[in-house]
Amino acid sequence: MARNKRAIPEINAGSMADIAFLLLIFFLVTTTMDVDKGITRKLPPIEDTTNPPPINERNIFTIVINASNQILVEDEYMEIDGLRKAALEFLDNNGDKSCSYCEGAQDPKSSENPKKAVISLQNDRGTSYQAFLAVQNELTAAYNELRNRLSKRQFGRSFDNLNEEETKVVMEAYPMIISEAEPLKLGS
Repeated sequence: MARNKRAIPEINAGSMADIAFLLLIFFLVTTTMDVDKGITRKLPPIEDTTNPPPINERNIFTIVINASNQILVEDEYMEIDGLRKAALEFLDNNGDKSCSYCEGAQDPKSSENPKKAVISLQNDRGTSYQAFLAVQNELTAAYNELRNRLSKRQFGRSFDNLNEEETKVVMEAYPMIISEAEPLKLGS
């Protein structure tokens, strides 16, 4: 007995390319891309001065992070948990006794006052991003602690709750001056 061969119906694929193209356009238009913001720092304005103003060596607090993520503060190794305290002592020293709101030890070998204190941060090219950010966070926390202490004493409120004018006064008292040098190949 002979079988009837049925013809297999063909699928019209002519419009498949159009549908694929429309889907591609749809996904390209509706997809969002994440953008990394990085570290937000306000850069100082560009000045036309050719020579930078002289800075007394005692007003520079040097921090170096090597490729092994070890922290060298003022030529001595230090753990990350001691960095905030060291920065606080340096920033609030009041070595020239001109700061009425400072509570520091007035060490003649440390910074003159918070407005002249500069924190110099240098890292190796092999320094991990986490170590660099940990140091940045400790330095920022030191400044925030000093600003919070002054705002509570002067205005009776924490630094986060001050109005714009009061915030400006506190930030002028404790300006965040952090010099970030170009990374070098220091080794481990």
